[in-house]
Amino acid sequence: MTDLLRVLPHFPVGQYAHLISTLEKVGLTTSDLLTLEAADIGKRTQLPLLDIKRLCAAVLAALHDDLGVFATSRRQQGQTVGSSTVPAAPPPALQTLKNTPASLASQWLTISTLDPDLDRALGGGGIPAGYVTEITGESGAGKTQFLLTLLLAVQLPPPHGLGRPALYISTEAPLSTRRLAQMLTTNPLFKGLEAERPSLDNIISTVTPDLESQDHILTYQVPVEIERRNIGLLVLDSVAANYRAEFERSSKDVTISSSSTPGGAGAGAARSSNMGARTAELVRLGMQLRDLAQKYDLAVVVSNQVADRFGSRMPEPITSSIPRFPGIARSSDANPTTTPGASTPYPHTPHPYQEEPPAAYHPSLHLDNQQRFFTGWGDDPYASFPLKTPSLGLVWSTQISARIALFKRPAYGRSKYQADDEDAGGGAEKGMPMLKSWRRWMKVVFAGWTGESGTGIAEGSVEFEVWMGGLRGVDRDKKKKGQKVKEGEDGEGKGKEKEG
Repeated sequence: MTDLLRVLPHFPVGQYAHLISTLEKVGLTTSDLLTLEAADIGKRTQLPLLDIKRLCAAVLAALHDDLGVFATSRRQQGQTVGSSTVPAAPPPALQTLKNTPASLASQWLTISTLDPDLDRALGGGGIPAGYVTEITGESGAGKTQFLLTLLLAVQLPPPHGLGRPALYISTEAPLSTRRLAQMLTTNPLFKGLEAERPSLDNIISTVTPDLESQDHILTYQVPVEIERRNIGLLVLDSVAANYRAEFERSSKDVTISSSSTPGGAGAGAARSSNMGARTAELVRLGMQLRDLAQKYDLAVVVSNQVADRFGSRMPEPITSSIPRFPGIARSSDANPTTTPGASTPYPHTPHPYQEEPPAAYHPSLHLDNQQRFFTGWGDDPYASFPLKTPSLGLVWSTQISARIALFKRPAYGRSKYQADDEDAGGGAEKGMPMLKSWRRWMKVVFAGWTGESGTGIAEGSVEFEVWMGGLRGVDRDKKKKGQKVKEGEDGEGKGKEKEG
């Protein structure tokens, strides 16, 4: 019940103080009160069933009032919250919700990436307000460029932005105002604007060098600035830097102290408590950011780092919900002309005396199998690039509403100066490919308002490039056609010169 006041801040806790203390001891939550039977709760708490029913009915009525189901309110029925009778549900025609699908659609506000291809991949508008969105990727993938574009776009009026200022919190490097000024002067979308033109004065920035200052700023200073300036975008770049520095340093101190102790007693317990403290801090941070996004109807965007993933590659793709056991043939492996007999077990039915699968076979709920669905890496079994994992682990993945992964791959080719180098005696390096540029992709890993992009970076992901005006999508087919047309024009020009 520790989450009751967080779910229902105005719930009259004093009337049920004698019940809530007992429920807290056994670890029951608000969700348990709504889903478990009163008899089951009574067995675990040894409380009177009538008092439990009263509390459950009061919590349900308070939730109805909070959601806007006014017809089920006890106030309209002339009953008090502590009444001993449970009100009957009203007819469906009398139930009135606070929000309908049409009203929610009209309230849907997004911040554009200033490119139609990227906005289309994000669900048809960009980054929505009221959610916590994470941008993750390796160094140089374009995370900071993505965030800088949002800092300018949020100042635009709908449908490109919210017409509100932005707040930028950095944990590593200060805000690059020179890059923002370059985007303002180069992007064609900003050139035709006058009164509604974005300005660097509408971007408030600060730096948090450690976890203590970050917690103080998010708890006390950020809500004040949001209310004073009507902030529409809160950016935290990056979310993992302070946690890595703080808890890695603590773990090193634990290792040093345990090595000086004979036998290293207590080192494992200290590391476990260190991870437990980090988990609690991450959950607290996620709750803070979600409350800010929902209370002030602003977009919260955080960037996250990635780490290399070591170990075995992705397990064999699962084609059904039933895992494959050793010695049991699958339907695709069986001969289609052979009919299973008494000596041939059916593919989907394991033998009753079959032993447990060895550790090499990953169950469908194992982390090694599940992380390909929420990390962004590992969902393509034929990928040739190294796998990455977003920092802060599974706990942080449960605190965000959406994860957008950015990828980069090298593009090799011949340099325009390579022919001169070969003529000058390049020798052993003749014909060797050179790194010309980097190709980048954006992929929606998961989101509450749109579907995932697809498997790997070739299916569903959007290729983009970083230019002076920000980000823009890349259409390889159009680019190849343009190059062919240009080459044809150059060939015709050279032919006319020879004829002349």
